[in-house]
Amino acid sequence: MTHDDRLAEVLEKARVIFFDFDGPVCDVFAGLPAPKVAEQLTALLAAQDEGAGAKAAETDDPIEVMRIAHAAGDEIGRTVEDALTAAEVEAVVMAGPPTPGAVEALQAARASGRAVAVVSNNSAECVRRFLEEHELEGYVEKVVGRPTGQPHLMKPNPFPLIGVAAQMHMDVTHCTLIGDSLTDIQAAHAAGTTVIGYANKPHKADLFAKAQADAVTDDMQAIADALTTA
Repeated sequence: MTHDDRLAEVLEKARVIFFDFDGPVCDVFAGLPAPKVAEQLTALLAAQDEGAGAKAAETDDPIEVMRIAHAAGDEIGRTVEDALTAAEVEAVVMAGPPTPGAVEALQAARASGRAVAVVSNNSAECVRRFLEEHELEGYVEKVVGRPTGQPHLMKPNPFPLIGVAAQMHMDVTHCTLIGDSLTDIQAAHAAGTTVIGYANKPHKADLFAKAQADAVTDDMQAIADALTTA
């Protein structure tokens, strides 16, 4: 079901499609639950900085634990980030198949002559591993993961979107991002790209509409279908 009839219009104007990874392409922690990873990272952090570990214990988001670790110091930040990257690579091997409709959307984007990049707050290593596992590398021109050691440059910072557009020699305003979080919407707005909110949970459709996503859908197959006619 598409909640916004502007989906085809947004895609028609885009020359490059940016896919967020966790959500639009796969469920990263489907096989290795995120809270378990967060708990392991928190234990690693707490062993070196008790105060930071106590703060990290309040979240079950592994990426947030990594942010807290970096705030505590560069060395512990790198240690926790390396452990997170290793956990993400392990997780995507256990994650199961791609998000329904994701493969079709990637294929349709390339078949339409558009370039494709995956732009993620997860590590580039885990994105590449998942694409390899499912033989999807041929549909993706660029993979941009979180900037190592610089969590402040992750989405919602527009840095990754602006950077990959430059790498692809494309004006960022000719791109669109497909993402499943408010940080994706915010990053796209800040970069000057259009953005399609993938509402993979019921409450997200209204959330993304209020955040002024250019289009909203709860079905990646709808994106594939729209790309075949855009």
